[in-house]
Order: sequence, then structure tokens, then C-alpha cells
Amino acid sequence: MFEDTQPTRRFDRAQMVHVQKRSKRKGWSLGLLLALIVLSYFFAPFRTNILLLGTDDSPQRGTLGRTDTIILATILPFKPYIGILSIPRDLWVPIPGIGEQRINTAYFFAEANQRGTGAQSSMQTVRQNFGLPVHYFAVVHMGGVVTVVDALGGVDLQLDAALGGLPAGKHHLNGEQALALIRDRSIGDDFGRMQGGQAVLQAILGRLLLPSSWPRLPSFLRSLPDVLETDIPLWQLPRLLFALLRSVLFGIDGRTITPEMVTPFQTDGGAQVLAPNWDSINPMLKEMFGR
Repeated sequence: MFEDTQPTRRFDRAQMVHVQKRSKRKGWSLGLLLALIVLSYFFAPFRTNILLLGTDDSPQRGTLGRTDTIILATILPFKPYIGILSIPRDLWVPIPGIGEQRINTAYFFAEANQRGTGAQSSMQTVRQNFGLPVHYFAVVHMGGVVTVVDALGGVDLQLDAALGGLPAGKHHLNGEQALALIRDRSIGDDFGRMQGGQAVLQAILGRLLLPSSWPRLPSFLRSLPDVLETDIPLWQLPRLLFALLRSVLFGIDGRTITPEMVTPFQTDGGAQVLAPNWDSINPMLKEMFGR
């Protein structure tokens, strides 16, 4: 009696094949887009600069410390390139809000005024004096080096020359020995201690990359909260760790501000400090940081 006025939708074989092809093209497009996003995340030519600070606070010295270790690290995953530059703690520079002082006091003065602001003050000081962007910080309380190194089962150092009472050659150090090398006053000057600090840092990174050390990673990670403070966001960590893994093949460019790049002098207050010779320092900054 009544006729169905709605047309029946029928797909012939050609139409079905067309739909399937279009679905496949969408699938390939989404897959390609996802692959590009992943590649961009890991390999995009975005440089990340991180200020590494090692404080000298301890139960014996008190909780308010100076940054005896100052290292500016730069990571360029696309190249790939990892560079670490040690900065002398006695470098005499203007500190925002304070005036001319040793660079290692930027952290101290800020923390003395308001706890939790030392790292930001150190970052601002480095930005202002070195003319470089500093994106994140990582503060290592030096007493915690013992815990970190022992959690990894010790570290291995290869010294090309005698350093801190250790002869040239390969050495296996536990946590107490690693900290002693960083703090060793018998090395003679701040330049030698910077080499010791870099040697221990690279030894820790090298240990982390050894598959034989991976069973110790849970213990290592548990040791970090008591040792490390950082503002590096979680989303950055896979990208930075991937760059670190590639450093096994490409190495780490470790440098220091050398005696030839500074001029020792005595302040009016009688302090022995180092004036930066920027004409000598800037070419190295350009090589390492693209400035």
C-alpha cells in the first residue's frame, strides 16, 4: 500500500574499494604525522642549556652553601652534541641585586635572603654575564654524590694525567673517593678541581649508560630526591636521555675556562679572585653554545 520513498543506499564493488583506499590513505597520513611528531621531539634542532650546580652544604658546613661546582651544559640532539663548560667559582662578576662578587656567591646570597631562590639567581647571573640563554637548572648537594655513586656500585675514571692524588690510568672509585676527588684541595687551584668535577660527572654518566649498571637504576633513582633539585620538566627527560645515550657514540665535549682566559687580582677587601677576559672566553662560547 505504501511505497518506501527513502532510496536504498547500495555500494557497488568499485565504491567499496574506493572507501577502503581512502581509509588506508588516512591511516598512512596519521602514521606519517605521528612519525614526524616523534622525530621532531627527539631530533628537532632545539638547543637546551642546563646549569649544573654543586653546593658545598653538609651537616658539618651547614645547610646554606655556595656553588663550588658550576657547569653549564648544552644539548643539541639533532647534531648530536653535548657540551659541558666548567666555570671557576672565583670568577669576579656582577651579580644582579648584589654587585660584583664571586660567581659562586650568587646562590648563597639568594638562599640567605629567601630559601629556594638560589638556583634562579645563579641562572640569572650566568645569563647576564655570559650572554647565553639558560633554560633549566639542576642543583646537586655535593654530600649526596656519595649516595649516588654508591648506588651505581662506584664509577670508573680514566685519567690521562695525575689528578688529586690519583696517578694517570684507570681507577674505580666509591662514593667517598669520588667526593674527595671533587673537593681535593691538594690539586692546587680551582682549575684542577674543575677537571676533577668533570671527570666524576662524566664517569657517573658513563656508568648510567652501561647495561651492566641498569639493574642498579632503581636504587639510583631512589637516591636522587635527597640529592637533586631541578626544574627540568618531565616531558623533556626522554629527549635529553636519548641525546645522552647517543653520546656513547659521539662523546661529550668537556671544556673549562682556563687560566689564560682570566686575570687574577686582589679585591679591595683582600680576596683573591679572577677577572674574566671575555675576548678569550667568547670564541669558546660561540663554538659550544652557538652564540
